[in-house]
Amino acid sequence: MGTRRGRKSGKTAPDSLRYMGLALEAKPGPLWHRPRRRRYPARPDPAAREGCSAMGDFTTLMARDGHEFQAYLAAPPGRPRGAVVVLQEIFGVNRHIRSVADGFAAEGYTAIAPALFDRIRRGIELGYSAPEIEEGRGYKQQLQPEQTMKDIAAAVAVVRHSGRIATVGYCWGGALSYRAACEQPIACAVVYYGKPPDTGATPRCPVMYHFGSADKSIPLTEIARLEAAHPQGIFYVYDGAGHGFNCDLRPSYDADAAALARRRTLDFLASRLAGENIASDRC
Repeated sequence: MGTRRGRKSGKTAPDSLRYMGLALEAKPGPLWHRPRRRRYPARPDPAAREGCSAMGDFTTLMARDGHEFQAYLAAPPGRPRGAVVVLQEIFGVNRHIRSVADGFAAEGYTAIAPALFDRIRRGIELGYSAPEIEEGRGYKQQLQPEQTMKDIAAAVAVVRHSGRIATVGYCWGGALSYRAACEQPIACAVVYYGKPPDTGATPRCPVMYHFGSADKSIPLTEIARLEAAHPQGIFYVYDGAGHGFNCDLRPSYDADAAALARRRTLDFLASRLAGENIASDRC
């Protein structure tokens, strides 16, 4: 299984800031704020996840156009090996995305998941029922790609002191991860079952792709088209896996495919962010 195929604001900020033991970069444009717990609608306690202890918390960022939004920021236990910007699905920065960020933090990376739906309404977190899927699609359609990329750029700027940066995105976030590889100053990107827009742009850094062979929303012909357009990419297709196979809260969860894709992703990050030599054929 798993076949390889290949800051409008008069505010100023210091050069660096510290939060959760991390040195965070603040440049003209994106601005980092200390956490504000009462300004926005309450979110669920990140630690209130069954069987899981949260490693992070929500903090407030500012995009270059002055938009303030929240992001879930998780610090590694020791010195960062790099940073990972986790890009959400259409369900917001919900408990699954927070757990994904926590997982990368546990592996030694500073992880940040920007709440991209905050441009519509604060605190959107959805589940995976059919009505919630339609709701999430509606939110996505209200956003302009240029706005979303500004929010991603702010997240990238905040974690720059942690070292090299990767984006890892899922579904809609996968497509955004691809676009970030074309536009953002990142070292690599990972795309989980995301359908990149046909903009004519090509990635400026290495990209790893994970798709399921049984994903009805992204058929094998679409994967082949993407592979032909980006032959330098690292492509994996997981036999029998459907859309959303990495999410253990969805009926389409495939434990074997998710575990293998995670190992490959971690090897890829270790190589591209931490500069480690990986004696493996997984990346």
